[in-house]
Amino acid sequence: MKKLVLASNNTGKLREFQALLAPLGWEVVPQVELGVPEADEPHCTFVENALAKARHASEHTGLPALADDSGICVNALQGAPGVYSARFAGVPKSDERNNALLIEKLAGETDRRAHYVCVLAFVRNAEDPQPIIAEGEWHGAIIDTPRGSDGFGYDPYFYLPQMEQTAAELAPALKNTLSHRGAACRLLLARLQLES
Repeated sequence: MKKLVLASNNTGKLREFQALLAPLGWEVVPQVELGVPEADEPHCTFVENALAKARHASEHTGLPALADDSGICVNALQGAPGVYSARFAGVPKSDERNNALLIEKLAGETDRRAHYVCVLAFVRNAEDPQPIIAEGEWHGAIIDTPRGSDGFGYDPYFYLPQMEQTAAELAPALKNTLSHRGAACRLLLARLQLES
């Protein structure tokens, strides 16, 4: 097995990436186990933040690294909260406060279109001149009243007209086939298979 550091301390993401990458011969280790401090995310784009996190983890460990940056972009808010999705309402991070602020900012807006974005960045080393970048999107609309108990973040408010459900009402397996992260993961896996 080849070792790969995951530039995240999120246990859900760790399980997901371990399951996806094990068949390709990758052992995924979370950065916290290797003593890697969290990286700054100073950039205004998902791709720059994902790449910064991956390079940071690789630099600290000498291992290939994988990072993601994801969030929700709302048309009526000119793409906000965007890269600030997790801390939209400030710190400490709170899904409840983030959702309340989003609904408050959308009061009176008729255009409720929104999409989730996930950018994955894989680097073979900290100075990798050709990182693998995989991006996925998931389109829907924001509703005022939350529905569903699965998912996290903005999922209870992210409505999928074609499914007539929110992301939080979908079974996890179905969500993974439709979601922004699922789409980005499929692209990443296709690229990694070419290298293994």
